[in-house]
Amino acid sequence: MACRVGACYFVLDYYAENNLEFCAVIDYQNYIYADIAATISYWYKTTLDTILGLWIVYLFINIKSIYAALKIAETENYMHMRSMDAVLAVRKKFLIFLIGWLAILWITLAGYSINNIFYKQYSNDYESSKNLYNVVDTFLNFLRCFEMPLYFQYLNQMKSLFLMGSGQFPDSNGKFKPKVAVTELSSVQSDPTCSLLRSDVIDFSNWDENLNHLKNTPYPFITTKTVLFTQKTKSYLFITKNQNQLKLSDIANKIQKGARIANKEKIQTIFANADPDHLSIFDVQTLENKSNLKVFVDEELLSEKDAFLAFRLNESESCFLSVKDFTSFLSEDLLGMLNAQRYYIHNIFNSQKKKKEDNESEPTATPSSGKETKIGLEVKKDEDFATWYTQVLTRTEMLEYYDISGCYILRPWSFKIWKIIQQFFGGEIEELGVEDCYFPMFVTASALNKEKDHVEGFAPEVAWVTKAGDSDLAEPIAIRPTSEVVMYPSYANWIRSHRDLPLRLNQWCNVVRWEFKHPQPFLRTREFLWQEGHTAFATREEAEEEVFLILDLYRRVYEEFLAVPVIPGKKSEKERFPGGLMTTTVEGFIPTTGRAIQGGTSHCLGQNFSKMFNILIENENRDRVHVWQNSWGLSTRTIGAMVMVHGDDKGLVLPPKVAALQCVIIPVGMTSKIKESEKKVLLDKVNEVFLELKKKHGLRVKADIRDNCTSGFKFNHWELKGVPLRLEIGPKDLANNSMRVVRRDNGDVSSISLSKLADVQILLDKIQQEMYNRAKEVRDSRLVRLETWDKFVETLDEKCMVLAPWCEEMACEDDVKERSARVSSDEKQDDKAPSMGAKTLCIPLEQPKERPLKPGKTKCFACKKNAKSYTLWGRSY
Repeated sequence: MACRVGACYFVLDYYAENNLEFCAVIDYQNYIYADIAATISYWYKTTLDTILGLWIVYLFINIKSIYAALKIAETENYMHMRSMDAVLAVRKKFLIFLIGWLAILWITLAGYSINNIFYKQYSNDYESSKNLYNVVDTFLNFLRCFEMPLYFQYLNQMKSLFLMGSGQFPDSNGKFKPKVAVTELSSVQSDPTCSLLRSDVIDFSNWDENLNHLKNTPYPFITTKTVLFTQKTKSYLFITKNQNQLKLSDIANKIQKGARIANKEKIQTIFANADPDHLSIFDVQTLENKSNLKVFVDEELLSEKDAFLAFRLNESESCFLSVKDFTSFLSEDLLGMLNAQRYYIHNIFNSQKKKKEDNESEPTATPSSGKETKIGLEVKKDEDFATWYTQVLTRTEMLEYYDISGCYILRPWSFKIWKIIQQFFGGEIEELGVEDCYFPMFVTASALNKEKDHVEGFAPEVAWVTKAGDSDLAEPIAIRPTSEVVMYPSYANWIRSHRDLPLRLNQWCNVVRWEFKHPQPFLRTREFLWQEGHTAFATREEAEEEVFLILDLYRRVYEEFLAVPVIPGKKSEKERFPGGLMTTTVEGFIPTTGRAIQGGTSHCLGQNFSKMFNILIENENRDRVHVWQNSWGLSTRTIGAMVMVHGDDKGLVLPPKVAALQCVIIPVGMTSKIKESEKKVLLDKVNEVFLELKKKHGLRVKADIRDNCTSGFKFNHWELKGVPLRLEIGPKDLANNSMRVVRRDNGDVSSISLSKLADVQILLDKIQQEMYNRAKEVRDSRLVRLETWDKFVETLDEKCMVLAPWCEEMACEDDVKERSARVSSDEKQDDKAPSMGAKTLCIPLEQPKERPLKPGKTKCFACKKNAKSYTLWGRSY
């Protein structure tokens, strides 16, 4: 310890004697402020030498306690970084001994020159910045040699945070580049400006949540994101709140007509030294030609006057500025330097397009309200599918966005669909002998890591619990991404003999898979509802039989209830369930996007898991053998697939079997001229029809007798929400003993006698079947059979699926994906998006009967080896 302190003191003494001018402050609690200047006369040196000498002696006497504290910090906390509170506690132990030394270091580093008391002079002094960097780098080298990991962590911040005060950044080799006309953050009087290391946080996927883990984060804070748009030679930076759901194409048009989102290559071309994944406003300093850049700031971002704005600098750092100082920074420095004016996009996320002249799709509120409320859709399904999908789900009250990205509130209108699926599927599997149960949602790390092949597939998506209140857990606990490792230890206890089989359990529950990129409601969410069945059998034949029974039930859910055609099949070796023996699937298709969607999977796990968890039985021959297992699951993704297949430009189109309301009765013709007695007769008839349809025929029906909105408003309201039938009853209908019936799926209008209400159920069944037939006809028109590669990519680009002969080799599948990939600069890329290339969807169980595959003669369409099956290919969600 004496050597360590003496070595550091030698460096300080050298710079003091040579009167080098620099200023910095090291604060042992986390922050380094590089914009402090002070005037300390040289006569202090003698006093400092004496005090520092005494302190070295004191440290030497207490070296045993310090060493013990350092070892605890290094072995228990620093290496794992799972307990920041424990790190802070250990830090206090040895900082008690170091605080005097740090105080002396602070005074010494304050500087010896009275002429350099202002930081601007310092920040513009290239040599001083270089000297200060070299001093810190020297300290770090000493600390590395003497193994002070925690203190090394604090000092390491000094090297990486030179934008504070000087505006200087060392390159990857630790060398300074000559200063270019940078904007000085030192001119901003923050309160205070600070930076925090993100390396102290385990999970980088949720920035806001991660920053909350750090005790010294300034509050309140708003995380930001920066998007670059380009248009010919012009560039436009747009800064907004990180959590805002952006429709970037609309923003681009508001900023500059014809502007497009810049991809990574474009960002690196414009900002030579910028990290394209962490572009921020501070990267502007690397621009050589700043006259071609304009900066746009969302006005909503600056409305929180008392907040700090967080800017992500790289994978390790976040920088904070108060809103006040950021505004000053923009107007006085940055935008002046860019020779541009400041722009605010007012209420960009709440702005709406011009009102369409379509009263059916955009009904207005009641006259008594005096206001106009848009409840219809503003975009067409074929023109902007992503926005259409979002608007359909939110404006029809299917779901509500939650303040945690990727999590959504399922409202009654959508949850009823899931409940109907539960009732059907739950009843069917009960007939097969499956029983319902419930297992905990938490699993220990040791249990999760038991099956490496299985865990590897889910590892990036596992969410971990590390704290309980203010206390750190002894071992991190995972939230189940699936339940094999939760359930199978119990199976090992329960199953002893072949007499205990089959064991067939199912649970309806939620799971968490922390999707990192572009979550989509119902399709890719961080938490979702599903059922998962886990069964065990004595023989492989029994297990495989169940796999296909369950798969057929999934097919029935889609085709008989959701009116969505699917293709049952087996997954390729590359696409099978991690750790499983065989995976089967039902694959749907979304014509508007040309993407397939995996509807549900049924897996034969073989004996892989039973070997891992020692699930053994004694068979009839008294041999100890492992059981054969299955798992199968169906999730709320079913709802998303149904919406995308059947919805139209007016909103939802719900199949009658799963609609929360199958028909709505609306009294019409009740004008101001109608007599009260006639009105009463009409409403009584509406109620009579309602009760008969509900109680006698068992339909889900509602009578909309609201008197504060017009009939036209009601028509549009229920049309938007997708109710299959609208029943209109007016004075003329009563006179004819009939009612007007309007179908939601195709708009057809007919009449049904009030004395034959059973015909309503017949019509609903007809709607259900015709919706399925139309969807299947469209799907089949997009299913193209090819024998060679020639038109493969062209067919995919026409939003089709391809059925082609394939050798079933993984290398060939990888090659097809690579060769079929297409890159679009207009669309943000995602490794799970269709633009990344085609993949195998499934090997259909029903192979072509016309011109069937001929073993040994039919060749693989991609590699020309012998084909083993006709396989379905496409781009997929």
